[in-house]
Amino acid sequence: MEIEIGRGKKARRAYGFDDIAIVPSRRTRDAEDVDIGWKLGDHLIELPLLASAMDGVVSPATAIALGRLGGIGVLNLEGLWGRYEDADARLEEIAAADPREATSVMQRIYARPLDPELMAARVREIKAAGVPAAASLTPQRVREHWRTVVDAGLDVLVIQGTVVSAEHVSSVVEPLNLKEFIAGVGIPCIVGGCASYSTALHLMRTGAAGVLVGVGPGAACTTRGVLGVGVPQATAIADAAAARVQNLIESGRYCNVIADGGMRTGGDIAKAVACGADAVMIGSPLARAVEAPGRGYHWGMATFHPSLPRGTRVRTEQVATLEEIVLGPARENDGTFNLMGALRTSMATTGYETIHEFQKAEIMFAPALQTEGKRLQREQSVGMSR
Repeated sequence: MEIEIGRGKKARRAYGFDDIAIVPSRRTRDAEDVDIGWKLGDHLIELPLLASAMDGVVSPATAIALGRLGGIGVLNLEGLWGRYEDADARLEEIAAADPREATSVMQRIYARPLDPELMAARVREIKAAGVPAAASLTPQRVREHWRTVVDAGLDVLVIQGTVVSAEHVSSVVEPLNLKEFIAGVGIPCIVGGCASYSTALHLMRTGAAGVLVGVGPGAACTTRGVLGVGVPQATAIADAAAARVQNLIESGRYCNVIADGGMRTGGDIAKAVACGADAVMIGSPLARAVEAPGRGYHWGMATFHPSLPRGTRVRTEQVATLEEIVLGPARENDGTFNLMGALRTSMATTGYETIHEFQKAEIMFAPALQTEGKRLQREQSVGMSR
């Protein structure tokens, strides 16, 4: 439903995860009977979880660790791992930077040219561990580097930017033709981000195996403040899910909707799937793992942009192992541990057996969900008030 912003301008109402609730159905089931697996190209993935392609979240080592747990870690090939043999020293420097100087420090560090041989070596390192090798490149550089990393054994290519469209217009350079490019790569491609029905549908028509949905919701992202661009995630995911149906009717191909950002707890992840996501991509929750390369810090892919940074370095306390955060056991009650267990339990509690079934769950607009009956939690800063 549209509301009038002023004479001559109307706007749709959009909703985030805190605005909605999942409604229980008439049945419940055992959590052990719930299947949260999904398919990406020819790959059957045990957990609907991708780790964001951010240097503070995914290193080759954490990509391997997450792969062994059943998820996918996406390595940022244009980050530190594709520029420095000793990326750990640069990570230490970023972690030690004064908050007032962190952005300029990162701009200097990331100014080093990319090393294609090093990028290929990182892919081979992940591939040698026997887990799916996934990595990201921006649309501006994917034509230059994709062959090198695919030849090194890359399984999944993520073409990622703040906003990616199938109809980029430029009078400066020849735009990337996503449809032609994806058809020739030979491995599943995920593209994004996007935040609307029309953009998602156009990206799906390129033949992508998955579309990333989310513009600006991440904990470290400042795109919504710098550019004023974005759509709350519940609405953005639901719109993309509707585009998935239209694309399936047109082409007979199923394109995965991957919610990218804005999720902190297992409840947020469950809501993303109930809104229509097949999987989620998260960063800051995994940056809290003791194995995370960020040394207690987290920053986005555009934080170090040389002329218009759209992100910030945020502090994230490293509190548990990657396995505890993803699969438990949980030793906190705020929903930030055992994220996949929470998804499984949410599906069981509401009676759904698979991801596709859960996408049909009833959703209710529920602005009181976070506050109703939680006065003592708020006063004591425990549980849901943290």
